[in-house]
Formats: sequence, structure tokens, C-alpha cells
Amino acid sequence: MAADLIRLTATEVVALLRRREVSPLELIDALGARMEEVEPRVNALPVRFLDRARETARAFMARIPPADPPAGWLAGLPVAAKEFNDVAGQPTTFGSPIFADAVAKENDYTVATLEASGAIFVAKSNVPEFAGSNTFNPVYGKTRNPWNLAMTAGGSSGGAAASLASGTQWLAMGSDLGGSLRIPASYCGIVGLRPSIGRVPRGAGLLPFDPLWVEGPMARNVADLALMLDAQSIPHSRDPLSLAAPAVPFTRALREPKPPRRVGFTPDLGLSSVDPEVADICRRAAARFATLGAAVEDATPDFSGSIEAFQTLRAALFGTLRGELLPKERARINPAIVWNIEKGLALSADELLRAERERAKLYHRVAAFFGEYDLLACPTVAVPPYPVEQAYPTEIGGRKLTTYIDWMFLTFVITLTGCPALSLPCGFTKSGLPVGLQLVGRTRGDAEVLCAAHLLERELAIAPQLPVDPRP
Repeated sequence: MAADLIRLTATEVVALLRRREVSPLELIDALGARMEEVEPRVNALPVRFLDRARETARAFMARIPPADPPAGWLAGLPVAAKEFNDVAGQPTTFGSPIFADAVAKENDYTVATLEASGAIFVAKSNVPEFAGSNTFNPVYGKTRNPWNLAMTAGGSSGGAAASLASGTQWLAMGSDLGGSLRIPASYCGIVGLRPSIGRVPRGAGLLPFDPLWVEGPMARNVADLALMLDAQSIPHSRDPLSLAAPAVPFTRALREPKPPRRVGFTPDLGLSSVDPEVADICRRAAARFATLGAAVEDATPDFSGSIEAFQTLRAALFGTLRGELLPKERARINPAIVWNIEKGLALSADELLRAERERAKLYHRVAAFFGEYDLLACPTVAVPPYPVEQAYPTEIGGRKLTTYIDWMFLTFVITLTGCPALSLPCGFTKSGLPVGLQLVGRTRGDAEVLCAAHLLERELAIAPQLPVDPRP
């Protein structure tokens, strides 16, 4: 029974909960059994609190009258929080030895929102130290890719993606600054959405007016992704950018999805090199929109100036959030993070002003593009998953890279636009590693992106392959 439950989608499990054909306690036990089976090899969920979850589940069930279905979008579904998010009574270390003993006193807004929507938290997923796109840290160690345990799961939401792919979660929380949600989604063959700014309320530990960092859903398929986004889309008075819930729930929008009429595809956004195999897989997947009646053309907005602008604004964010740690804790911080913090602290007013001007010009160019096209499609990541022992890629197709985030350009320049962006599994390399197609929509066009991805997902038929047993 436990193995059968693990194979179901989140949407199917929630339907069982609503009909009272399964209880949250049974689901927690099923996840616990699966964790014992795969976690020693994958290390996606290093913080697990199943007994606490069982107590929460009993209290949740006691509040429901016998004749009523469970409340909330998730109806008692067990969920994992990302390690960066506070869960009351559990550690929040950011993967850093500096905070190895830190325990959260209360839930952050994103966790509280999901609990109010019927989620029961059972674990926290692994992350890189503070940030990055290979999930390893000195507190919890490496997370491995279930499709090939020698490879990275990506990051920073790498534990979340690996847990979904290996069947230890039905839904998982992610967050995204420069691709931290989309890259692990691509690498682990699952679906992840960087939603519009304000769609999901963020925790108090982030800058309240920052437009770069967002929280978002991760799932095994698009319908489950829409379900989680509905559960997360609640305005919060402590997040000044948070939006009202949509008039039409995302799950309802998927019932009658409309295909895009015109799709622009680009292998590289006109910016840098992309692995030829990845580009070819993504091009063939994007061309499948034509079977849905869409015109698919080679087209992209002008992204000139966006790489430098993001590097500057990311550095400013790191300097603001972590700059105070350097004087006392430099020796205990990953050197790549030290570099980013120092870059932020050394920025000149001219650099900051130029970055803001470039972001403004980019936004208007992208808005004009979406006056003609419904969707922009490109690879999510320029390279396929790489060895977990390697900190980050240092070249693409023989071209040397200069910083530890250069290879992430396809996601981080999209961050600057504020547009919703979804990574959808679209194929596999010859060595059997997943590749994601990034689908970008117009400002606040989250529902349109979800609908387009839902239709293409049916064409590609990759989602039914999940979850996978960890592969050596």
C-alpha cells in the first residue's frame, strides 16, 4: 500500500484525503518507509521530523467533523519545507556551520501559508551553503541526483527536486533568485515554477521590497504544481509585494487550457554558449507546440546588458543580507559566497545606477516582445547535470567561464524581467540525464504559462516516469 501511494500524484492523493479513503497518518508512514529506502543514497531530506508530523496530523484530523472533507487546498498532505525556510522547532542553518545550532522559533510566512492551506510538514530539504546551484554544504553534505547518483541535483532547491524525483515527497517548497528553483527542476526531471513577484508571500528573513528572490512550487507534474501554487497564493500583510489570490484558481484554469498562439524559441537568448545536445533537445520539444496549433519561430527579446546587471544586483543583495558576517565569520563561509558578498560591498553608485537602468530597459523590451508572442521558450540550463564532486561548471563547449554563476545565465537574466518562468522536463541526454525547457510568460501571466506547460507535458509524456528509484 505504501509503495502504491508513493506512485500517485499529489492531485490524486489529495482527492483520496478529501474522500477520507486515506489519512494523513498513512501518508506520513508511506513517506517514512520511502525515505528509509532512498535517503541513504540521495540525501535530499537531511532534517526529518515524522513524529512531530504525526502529532500535527492527529490534531488536524481531530478538528474535522466526521461528515466533512478535510480543509484547505492540500487537505492534510505531507510536504517538505526548504531548509532556508523556518519551521517552528526545527533547525534553519542555511547549510552553514555558522548557524549549525540555530533553531527556528516560529514558522515563516511561506510555511504558515501552506499550513493554513492544509499542509503537514514532515521534513526540510537540503540546500547549498547560503546559495548556489550544486546542493552540498558542510552541515548536511551532498544531495545526489536520483537519475544518476554521481551527478548533482542542482540547487539551491536541490534537495526539494531530488525528493520529488525519488518519491519521498508529492510536493516541495522551492525558492528562486537566479535559477535556484528552475535549475534543480531541470536536472531532476521535475516541474518548477518561478512565479510572478508577489504571487507567494516570502519570509521575514528576506528584504521585503526585493524583486529578485521569490518563493515557488515544485512538483512531479504541472497539475500538481498548480495545486501547490493555489495553496501558496494568499496575500500576507507582512509581505508588501504579495498579491491577492487569482480570481480563477490555477487548478481550475488547467481544466480548459488554451494553447499559445505564437511561441518564440531561442537556444541561448543571444547571450552565450549552450551545450549542443541540450539545445537540440529543447528545440525539438518547443517545436511540439506546433502540434497544438501554435506558430513556433526563432525569436527572443534583446537581453544585452542583462548579465552584468544581474551580477551587480545579486551582489548588492548578498552584501545587504550577509555583509555583516564577513568581519567575524569569513573563514567559515564558502569562498564563492565570500566573493559575492565582497563584490556587493565594493559596488559603486555608478554600477548600481547602471544596473537599474539596464533592468528597466530590459523590462520594456520584454514587454514589447510579449505584445507579439504568447510565450518565450529556451533551455533552462546551458549544460546537463555535472558530477556532484564538481562545485560548478567552468566551461561550456570549450569556452572558459569567469565566475561561478556564469553558466546559469539562461535563468538569471529571466529573473530580471519579473516574468513567470517554468522548467518542464522535455527530454533526456544520450546518457539518460533529464533536460528542462524553460517557458516564460508575460508579467503576471502565471496561469497562461501553467496552461501551456500542461498541454506540452501531455505531448512529451515524461511525467508518468516519476518517481524513479535511485540509479547508480
